[in-house]
Amino acid sequence: MKFVIFSSLLAPYRTEALGKIHIALSLTFIILMFVAALAAIVLVMLQPGNSNGIDALGGSSETFYGKNKGKSMESHLKRWTVVCLVVLAVLAVLFFILQGEWIWT
Repeated sequence: MKFVIFSSLLAPYRTEALGKIHIALSLTFIILMFVAALAAIVLVMLQPGNSNGIDALGGSSETFYGKNKGKSMESHLKRWTVVCLVVLAVLAVLFFILQGEWIWT
């Protein structure tokens, strides 16, 4: 009874076995997309802003090591954000293809 509403939104299928496979794959893709989206949100929130703000007026200077350390961490966060978003996009396209009636009929 739980999956009646969910299964009515999915593509029709020939046999009950295909229906179970389709529901399992759909749920797996939805869960993976949720995890990838959540990871992307967290990674974006962890990234520092690009503006110098009030520090530029005060004349504060950082050492070369401090600047490069920050940029390397920032570059890692940006790289992982892009990876998460690419994974999310690929999963969304595969999920859309999975909903095609031509696969399950």
